Amino acid sequence: MSTTLIVIIVAAVLVIFVVSLYNKLISFKNNRENAFADIDVQLKQRHDLIPQLVNAVKGYMEHEAGVLLRVTEARAKAMNASSIEGKIQAEQELGSALQGLRVQVEAYPDLKANTNFLQLQNEISDVENKLAASRRYFNSATREYNVAVQSFPSNIIAGMFGFHREPMFDVGTSERERLDKAPDIKF
Repeated sequence: MSTTLIVIIVAAVLVIFVVSLYNKLISFKNNRENAFADIDVQLKQRHDLIPQLVNAVKGYMEHEAGVLLRVTEARAKAMNASSIEGKIQAEQELGSALQGLRVQVEAYPDLKANTNFLQLQNEISDVENKLAASRRYFNSATREYNVAVQSFPSNIIAGMFGFHREPMFDVGTSERERLDKAPDIKF
């Protein structure tokens, strides 16, 4: 009888341990998804501001239609992305397109002085700052989740229940290369 009791106690402890690890993984996964929902809110605001920015710029940049078209297409692709990975890729492309627009705007001093353009630029800058903060939180939640998925002994439970490593929301390789270069300072 004492052997049976010991086996039952060990089995109960093991079951409680597995359930605890599983619940911890679920908590990390849900935290990561919640963090991405925060990013989605900022992306929606960004997507709503882009058409206004493009319209404000159109009159000044008639012969740079390709830049405006690239921003518009990248926005459409970003809005239609459905998976987290798809959104990450599409937002990297949109960020790159917006950077191209910023470079083109530098050639138009009248545009840079336009009140509507300045207001839109400030709003987009504010959204970009909030988006950066949301990305940091998302990446922190993703790191926490990935550590749990890859650490022993929770990696055994993760493998049994289909949890896997998830990607971070980073700037992408082309943007990272641009950021690694020293800026050109002109007076």
